[in-house]
Amino acid sequence: MIYKRSSELFAEAEKVIPGGVNSPVRAFKAVGGTPIFVKSAKGAYLYDEDGNRLIDYINSWGPMILGHAYEPVVEAVIEKAKLGTSFGMPTELETQIAALAVSMVPNIDKIRFVNSGTEACMSAVRLARGFTKRDKIIKFAGCYHGHSDSFLIQAGSGAVTFGTPNSPGVTAGTAKDTLLAKYNDLENVATLIEANKNEIAAIIVEPVAGNMGCIPPAKGFLEGLRELCTANGILLIFDEVMTGFRLARGGVQELFNINADIVCFGKVIGGGLPVGAFAARAEIMNYLAPLGPVYQAGTLSGNPLAMAAGLAMLQALDTDRAIFKRLEEKTAYLGAGIERVLKANNVVFTINRIGSMISVHFDANPVTDFKSAAAGDNETFKKFFHGLVAEGIYIAPSAYETWFITDALTYEDLDFTIQAIDKVSKTF
Repeated sequence: MIYKRSSELFAEAEKVIPGGVNSPVRAFKAVGGTPIFVKSAKGAYLYDEDGNRLIDYINSWGPMILGHAYEPVVEAVIEKAKLGTSFGMPTELETQIAALAVSMVPNIDKIRFVNSGTEACMSAVRLARGFTKRDKIIKFAGCYHGHSDSFLIQAGSGAVTFGTPNSPGVTAGTAKDTLLAKYNDLENVATLIEANKNEIAAIIVEPVAGNMGCIPPAKGFLEGLRELCTANGILLIFDEVMTGFRLARGGVQELFNINADIVCFGKVIGGGLPVGAFAARAEIMNYLAPLGPVYQAGTLSGNPLAMAAGLAMLQALDTDRAIFKRLEEKTAYLGAGIERVLKANNVVFTINRIGSMISVHFDANPVTDFKSAAAGDNETFKKFFHGLVAEGIYIAPSAYETWFITDALTYEDLDFTIQAIDKVSKTF
């Protein structure tokens, strides 16, 4: 494939945008090469500025669960835009999507819309701190909850030490209130809680991790977190920015029958537009201004175009409840095909999969947390990524990202992908 136009556009972008991109992973730093500039997308396919077609396994990092340019969503946005693009005032549409979301997700009474997943998670932590009147939180290594200061934390020198910033601009004062735990390790979490008795407001977790590749929770892990939180007066926050309305109609809470105290949403809930939300039972949500003392605001939150897109998306998922089974079947089919050809070509690998999320890790050992994810062979991944792009397939340009399956993918697309992986893996 030829990427002359993308290379030219990237060179122009570097002059006026830091690194040439508006989000770091797009820069191809992890895999090398020049980012691909997209011109349009439809269904399961991307079309770049050089006229190449790519089968898309990122799907805008998750929200395009029904495919790109899904007609009901596009029509809803167009019709709403004709009436005005932004008001900064209440609209009926906000109540409609809020009521639908609350009806679809277990254990929530009220929801507040924001403009991104980062904003949702940041606000959820502030709410938890205000509700519990405690300062500290526990997060997990490898789980990403956006770029708010509280979340950009790396491990300290021991199991119960404070976190330290992993980005300039994050203060040590902020970092000291964030404790870092190991994903899928309940004993580690219990140790942190015991060492910080009555000081922890919340545990925030990706209930299915997607930012170190796809890593499902170990048996009993989420149940154990729920028990630890209940026993210690800690709020359990599920970051379902990726998994909400994707793994099930009611997200991971429904899938595993486990109640979180606060749930964060993004991606699918916006139908592809920049939207986030956080939700909980009424007694917690009523702590938010203007009812309660915890301040949270957004001038353009509930933007009518974003709400129109999100409502059309949720209505489609609420109506077609068989979609989650279809997506799981397609993902299983793809996973089985990848496993078959990689084994035949003597490639060392592990595949993690749940629902419509899947990732290939180039390591023979189980991948259950950030440490085991980081042990993968990144040089092989680079060859894998660029080889697939050359074959017309686009996956995330990082070994630490899950793939997202869309209902727009056909079995012919999946077979083509499996054949391409067979061809590429023969070159390792």
